[in-house]
Amino acid sequence: MKIPANKLPGHLKQPLLPCYLVSGDEPLLVQEALDAIRGAAREQGYSDRDLYVQMAGFDWRELAGAGSNLSLFATRRLVELRLPTGKPGRDGGAAITELAERAGDDIVFVISAPKLDRNAASAKWVKSVESRGGFVQVWPVGLRELPGWINARMRSRGLRPDPDAVRMIADRVEGNLLAADQEIEKLRLLHGDGAVSADDVVAAVSDSSRFDVYQLADAALAGDVRRALRILAGVRAEGIDAVVVVWALTRELRVLAKLAAAIEQGTNLGSAMQRAGVWKNRENLVRACVGRHRLSDLHRLIQAGREADAAAKGQSDGDAWQLLTNIIWQLAAGARAAA
Repeated sequence: MKIPANKLPGHLKQPLLPCYLVSGDEPLLVQEALDAIRGAAREQGYSDRDLYVQMAGFDWRELAGAGSNLSLFATRRLVELRLPTGKPGRDGGAAITELAERAGDDIVFVISAPKLDRNAASAKWVKSVESRGGFVQVWPVGLRELPGWINARMRSRGLRPDPDAVRMIADRVEGNLLAADQEIEKLRLLHGDGAVSADDVVAAVSDSSRFDVYQLADAALAGDVRRALRILAGVRAEGIDAVVVVWALTRELRVLAKLAAAIEQGTNLGSAMQRAGVWKNRENLVRACVGRHRLSDLHRLIQAGREADAAAKGQSDGDAWQLLTNIIWQLAAGARAAA
């Protein structure tokens, strides 16, 4: 069955289905959906959790055996599989289908993946999970819906914002939900519960460090190598997780690659930026950055972002911060540095 993301909390008050697939490209909302399923599983007695991450060389027999090694006294278990590409291949699809069919009383099987296109969503393993369990598709929040989302989010945290405060946060985060959530949490910590005005938002922004992830991305797009690397050092010193930095840069790279591909197909850059949802006040930054890179450069940087993400999550032996340094240098300096 398909479960709209906004209906998931109500659904989870009932006994869990044998399996779930959570898919989407909005990291904050995907993570919150997964956290909600995990929380419901704990409340319903699934006290153990096994995590599998599909990487190069992953042995699908490990997943296939996940449901067959329960002892008579074993506790109920949550088996979680992360599919970074959303494409498990033939062997992976078969293993997922098998476990989805065996999941039930003692095991809840949860798969997370990026947004699946039409072909991927029609794969046999997806249909198997959907027929036995729930398919939660997490859709991004559009720019028009963002103020309403921010307002609801703030009120859920005990804040009562006026329209100007909501508008100011929306303008600052430019569609980035993770950034919006961080701004809201910062306001809650600095301001406490109650009414919030635009002046309160300005005060919170002025209290925050100027070395933040969003300025980092802008500096890299602007081609200011020295400033971008200085901000990266500040972000690291503040203790911000490298995963957050990787996500922010990868998000920019995907937009840039989409624009570069559109240009190669003869589309006007201005029209492409409008369709991609690029904010007006960032168009010059984006235009300059696209002009410095070939599409192949951007694809190479996206792959480097995947490697940095794996390192940041402890899934490889690389140094995430060094990899991020390389990405920022190449993104800011242009094709000559990427060559």
